Amino acid sequence: MDILLIAGLWLDGSAWDDVVPTLEALGHRPVPLTLPGQGDGSASATLDDQVTAVLAAVDAASEKPMVVGHSAACTLAWLAADARPEKVAKVVLIGGFPAADGEPYADFFEPKDGVMPFPGWGPFEGPNSADLDEEDRRSIASAAIPVPAGVTKGLVRLADERRFDVPVVLVCPEFTPAQAQEWIGAGDVPELAKAKHLDFVDIDSGHWPMVSKPTELARLLVS
Repeated sequence: MDILLIAGLWLDGSAWDDVVPTLEALGHRPVPLTLPGQGDGSASATLDDQVTAVLAAVDAASEKPMVVGHSAACTLAWLAADARPEKVAKVVLIGGFPAADGEPYADFFEPKDGVMPFPGWGPFEGPNSADLDEEDRRSIASAAIPVPAGVTKGLVRLADERRFDVPVVLVCPEFTPAQAQEWIGAGDVPELAKAKHLDFVDIDSGHWPMVSKPTELARLLVS
């Protein structure tokens, strides 16, 4: 199966380097994506540019791909299901939830000079980063790419109700499946509340399992 891998904010396609070998060994074709504004040198990229890049990868797949989104990029994976419901085999969301129509994509921290830099580890202390050692933290922080404000402040646009027919798997790292179900049931994640085929998978990690538990994550993706 073609497996499109979309990392979250500040990360490029190299975030999946330790996941790819296991997926290949299991007979799949992983395709890590480097998004406009997150690895291509562009500081003027927009959310539409990133969506276009993801859809191009979906269209280029030899068969219906699994689209994997991590963190904020869970919304990009969901946008792919909205734009290509007949072409996406499954959406896998790792440590994040899709934004609803009309919401900003990832307006989490104040931009500086037109980009949103990695804010340091302060906002991520606790369960998000408890499993990362100092080397992991240095590696992630040193590779972090400031994300253009045109991406983070872009408004999500969803249009095709057929997205709810696409199977979804929510991988729960720093939170549990029970917590995720509670949030969805409370109305905090309206998009997933309407998903017709939603499964939950637990992984005992922090927010970046592709760094701390890449082999386990790879096996979960295709289990």
